[in-house]
Amino acid sequence: MNPRLDLLQSYPFEKLRLLFAGITPPAAKKPISLGIGEPQHATPEFIKQALTANLAGLSAYPATAGTEALKQAMAAWLMRRYQLPRVDPATEVLPVNGSREALFALTQTIVNPSKPGSTVVCPNPFYQIYEGAAILAGATPYYAPTVPARNFACDFSAIPDSVWKTTQLLIVCSPGNPTGAVMTLEDWKEVFALSDKYGFIIGSDECYSEIYFDEDKPPLGGLQAAQMLGRGFERLVMFSSLSKRSNVPGMRSGFVAGDAAIIKKFLLYRTYHGSAMALPVQAASVAAWNDEAHVRENRRLYVEKFAAVMPILKQALDVRLPDAAFYVWAPVPGPSDTEFAQRLYAEQGVTVLPGSYLARGEGAENPGRGYVRMALVAEPAPCIEAAQRIVEFCRTL
Repeated sequence: MNPRLDLLQSYPFEKLRLLFAGITPPAAKKPISLGIGEPQHATPEFIKQALTANLAGLSAYPATAGTEALKQAMAAWLMRRYQLPRVDPATEVLPVNGSREALFALTQTIVNPSKPGSTVVCPNPFYQIYEGAAILAGATPYYAPTVPARNFACDFSAIPDSVWKTTQLLIVCSPGNPTGAVMTLEDWKEVFALSDKYGFIIGSDECYSEIYFDEDKPPLGGLQAAQMLGRGFERLVMFSSLSKRSNVPGMRSGFVAGDAAIIKKFLLYRTYHGSAMALPVQAASVAAWNDEAHVRENRRLYVEKFAAVMPILKQALDVRLPDAAFYVWAPVPGPSDTEFAQRLYAEQGVTVLPGSYLARGEGAENPGRGYVRMALVAEPAPCIEAAQRIVEFCRTL
């Protein structure tokens, strides 16, 4: 067996399962989960119709590179969304089976395991795929220091030169999971300067880019930042997905875009990896990327939900609206975030994810310690009830 498998930590939800083992919430409290970031708003009908109207495509092997229609729809969306003058659908865009699969696979493509001390720099707290992808590629994850006052944004200036010299890949996440922090143009300027100096590739995870609260202030994207700073896409690849944007997590549909030389190598890897997107899913994806009305409606639902939930939570917790995405990153009272989550589930039937499960570091060095992540993905009523139960629980501490 691959010995690197033994270096992987248990996934956060496996840790949560063990934390809740043997606990039965009160019968009068119907369980409500704010634990997993799985969108639960209804899938738009026109996407489902596009999927079923193209089921004949199941009889053919799909090309790894994707159909021209899909690549053109993705490139056109990028140009509309980020005010880009041109994105070449033939060389700068590649469909993938969701951003999670692509994050893992691109890391395998980029990392040279024979290079001594290969490093992948990632946020902390972070989406656990970054760590696992680095380890299985033969690299060592380096967890970037954070600035709590900036909603746990990465402090790139605190990373020593010795780390940057061995870095092959920097993964950033904006809007971030779990904190919802969005990178500024100054952040991007700093990251690009570091990439120019040390030669590493930047992987920008932007799967939450379409969940935000002000229609006039969409989050800045990596390709957009490069354009604004007068750069090309050299050493930059971004990841996008329909899962959150269009409420189709089960379609596993997204894309990567950016540096044509990297995309070319990634296509070669994927040709052998065997990760082509099914033709009916490609057709439904074209429909989804070509429509913005359903995305605006999706954002409206989140805006209304946060407006209802946040005032309730503020009665007991020091919470603030994230820059974007659908998570509440909340400091909690009590001895630990794990005990808070465990007791909340036992007494109120509400599931939240301990912040320490989403970060690395021992004891007080773990930046997620003392926080929990709440995913406001369900319909408004259960989210509101969950918030009320959390307040009731906090008053007993």
